[in-house]
Amino acid sequence: MAYFRRSGGQIALLALSVLGVVISIYLTITHYDKQSLICSSSGLVNCERVLSSSYSVVPGTAVPISIPGLLWFCALGALAFGAWRIWPQRRSLIVAEVAWSTLGLLTVLYLVYAEIVRLDAICAWCTSLHVIILLALIVSVFLLQQSNEDEEAFDDEEVEETPRVMAKRH
Repeated sequence: MAYFRRSGGQIALLALSVLGVVISIYLTITHYDKQSLICSSSGLVNCERVLSSSYSVVPGTAVPISIPGLLWFCALGALAFGAWRIWPQRRSLIVAEVAWSTLGLLTVLYLVYAEIVRLDAICAWCTSLHVIILLALIVSVFLLQQSNEDEEAFDDEEVEETPRVMAKRH
């Protein structure tokens, strides 16, 4: 049962990362092709204002912030795939997913601050990525909690089996 919970969580993280990759690619293409976004360009939700601001590029470069985001989602996908199919018993991958998602959320907090406080505008596409990153953190923390519970249950089983083994030997 624990394997299925872990697998479901890893599949969810993989699906979130694929969705994040798709949105990041869309934002990168619109940045370089100078295309207009499918989004509001007036009022509080104003993707154009947010994505044409200095906060939409990596500081000191002309690289859109969607490229590091794309790389972040690729790394999350790789971690999820590794924890699902390659090394499902490695708790260290789940810890890495939590750390990676926490780093992503810290970045999100800065970008949300820039959107709301500095730009007085919100980008719907960016917000969707922010929600995906928050969901990734929630799922990865859940997986870590399940990993701890599974480890404790395994330790309890070992303790219960020890007296039986000793009784058979005597």
